[in-house]
Amino acid sequence: MQWIETFGYLGGLMTLTTFSMKTMLHLRIAGIVSNVFFISYGSLGHVYPVLILHLALLPLNVWRLRQLLRLTSQIKGIAAGRLSMEWLKPFSRRKEFVSGETLFRQGDAATEVMFVLSGRFRAIEADVALERGDLIGELGLLTRDRTRTQTVVCEQEGALLLVTYDEVRQMYFQNPGFGFYFLELVAERLMRDATRMALVRNVETRSGSANTSAP
Repeated sequence: MQWIETFGYLGGLMTLTTFSMKTMLHLRIAGIVSNVFFISYGSLGHVYPVLILHLALLPLNVWRLRQLLRLTSQIKGIAAGRLSMEWLKPFSRRKEFVSGETLFRQGDAATEVMFVLSGRFRAIEADVALERGDLIGELGLLTRDRTRTQTVVCEQEGALLLVTYDEVRQMYFQNPGFGFYFLELVAERLMRDATRMALVRNVETRSGSANTSAP
């Protein structure tokens, strides 16, 4: 029986190892190895409660691992190109908006980020149009007070994918690569807004110079 108990000790060691894992990917792999050892121990040693428990946990860990691997592959695929909404759908909910509807107002509590699927929306204070593939509400995740920095309204009937900040954090912890991709989206938005503001100031400066030089 001693060699059978070795499987139990190895399963316990792998379970202990999961507590030192820094990423969900490695945690799931260690969990699967632990399940296999415990299933072997429970089966050969006729320890049925252990056997039943890990027979139930093994497919769950395999399923979660497949989800993580698929998410990793999708993130790598979209990091070099335009945002695809398909990979976000399992982590989000869809919401429809009609023309004239207000999504949120400046100063409101911020709890989720939104991806435009269709239609057209506008950030009022910045006077920026938001269309398919654009990101809405990401700055609320990065600010300490967690409030909306813009009022956003629907100009043309459309749909959004809503992802809570908690889901965004979970995706980041499951795959740090997502965090870098998310920051790329935020940086792209900030650069676009900065470029637009610079153009507006340039036009205003030229207009002021023209008015000053006019007789």
